[in-house]
Formats: sequence, C-alpha cells, structure tokens
Amino acid sequence: MRRDIEFNADGVTLRGWFYKPSKGKGPFPCIIMAHGFSGVKEMSLDKFAEVFEKAGMAVLVYDNRCLGSSDGRPRGEIDPTWQRRDYRTAISFAQTLPGVDGDRIGIWGTSYTGGTVCAVAALDRRVKAVVSQVPFMVGHKNLQQFLPIDGWAPFQKMLDDDRLHRMQGGKSKLMKMCSLDPTEPHVFPGEKTYNYIQHYLDRDPKCTWKNQVTIRSLEYMMEYDVSSFMERISPTPLLMILSDYDTTTPSDIALACYAKVPGPKQLVVINADHYAAYIEKFDETSAAARDFFLETL
Repeated sequence: MRRDIEFNADGVTLRGWFYKPSKGKGPFPCIIMAHGFSGVKEMSLDKFAEVFEKAGMAVLVYDNRCLGSSDGRPRGEIDPTWQRRDYRTAISFAQTLPGVDGDRIGIWGTSYTGGTVCAVAALDRRVKAVVSQVPFMVGHKNLQQFLPIDGWAPFQKMLDDDRLHRMQGGKSKLMKMCSLDPTEPHVFPGEKTYNYIQHYLDRDPKCTWKNQVTIRSLEYMMEYDVSSFMERISPTPLLMILSDYDTTTPSDIALACYAKVPGPKQLVVINADHYAAYIEKFDETSAAARDFFLETL
C-alpha cells in the first residue's frame, strides 16, 4: 500500500512515499520519517516504514531538500534549520491525506535527523510521540570527538576559505561524504560509513544517493545544537535509541541531552555501532520504535 507523493515545502518540492495500512479501519496514526545527513529514503527507511505499516500505522517518508528525489539547490546542501521546518510542513501535508488521524502524529529521525526531531517535538505540539535513533545532537562536540587534534585548525580554515569564496561570488565547494582513502578529504571518516552506504548502492543501482555535500553544510553542522530544546519536549513522549559504541554520533553527547528531558521518556541501548541500527540490529531498533508508537499513539 505504498504510493509516491510530493508536497510543497516553502517553494521546494519534497518527494517520497506514503504507506497506508491495507487492514483495519482508519483513520490511522501517521509516522513522519526522513533520513540523516546525506542519507536518502532507499537506505532502509522503506524497511522501517513497512514495520510500522504492518502494525497499523500510516507512514510518510520523504527525502530531505537538496537530496535524493526531492528538489532544492544547491545539490548536496544540508541545512538542519530547513530540515526542521520541512518536518513541520510534512506534518501539515500528512494531516491532509485521507485515512490519516491528524491528532495522532509521530515523528522518527535518525543520526542527523535524530537530533532534528527532538527540536521539532519541542516546537510543534501536533507531535504526539518522537523517536530519536542514534542521534547527532551538538555539532561542535561531535566534531571534536572524531576530528584528529591536529585537524581542527585546517577544518576551520576550510570553512573560512569557502565563506570567502562565496562572498566573492562563487558557490560553496563540494566534498565527498565518505572515502576509503584516509588522505582524501571527506566528511565522515572510517570504513564503517563507506561500507554502510555501499551496502545500499550495491543492492540498488538506481539509488539516488550522491557522494557529495557542500562545505557550507559543514558550517551548518558546526552551528547545529539541539540541546536547548530537550527540556521543552515534555509532555510529548520521547524514545531515544542509542548504540553503546557509537563513534559517528557518540552516545555520551546524546545521553547528556536525554538527561535534560523531564519525561515521559524511554531509553533503548543496542550492543552495536552506529550503522548496526539500520542493518544488523534492524529487528531490535524497528521493534522498539514500533512498540513505542503503538503505546503512545
């Protein structure tokens, strides 16, 4: 029961899928989903959506602006502020769809959007439940943990040089998202990121993911900080799913943010790394989110 959808988000067309349960009487609760950082919907969001749909929930999945099948320029631009606003527009769109109970909206985010959905839940009381999976929460702290000590100054210079280039009329330069060559500039280091993405590219030659992001996106990453939103999520229920040895979005940062939430809240910790949440531990993470949404919506 999946169909293609598109909707207008402040002048940019976002595209994705809408899942509607084939059994049971509506209207159904609806889960809004988008992938993290440069991820696209074909990278496991279909599988999460299928789990939710089989449990009797409608699901709206879409690609973030400037990525995948959605419009937006420059391509490869990842702006978390616009992503936050687009989640709220996606909620509005979902509420217009036949069969959706507009009073039972849940949001799900992972990695970069795992932090974003926490901010959305704090801002938008239409959200009745939020799942934050292996979330990226505070940009400068996260970068400090995976950038080498001697890499901080060159990183700052790269951002400054790109801003100067843009000020002089140029476009933000592009950088690879991942690479197996440690000497090649790229955003997320290590084989785990590369292998995770390659897993989906090998399965689906039509996958819309591109190995490029703008350097301005990294400037936005430095500004990214959802910690101040956490205490405002309540009374909306929160489920946070963490990996206990996550070097991509370190769990100590997420736990410090989780502690700020007065409640109601639940915490699930999987014995795995960041990317196992999508693949090896998929059954565990998808079931935890499904059961939480069934309980709270």
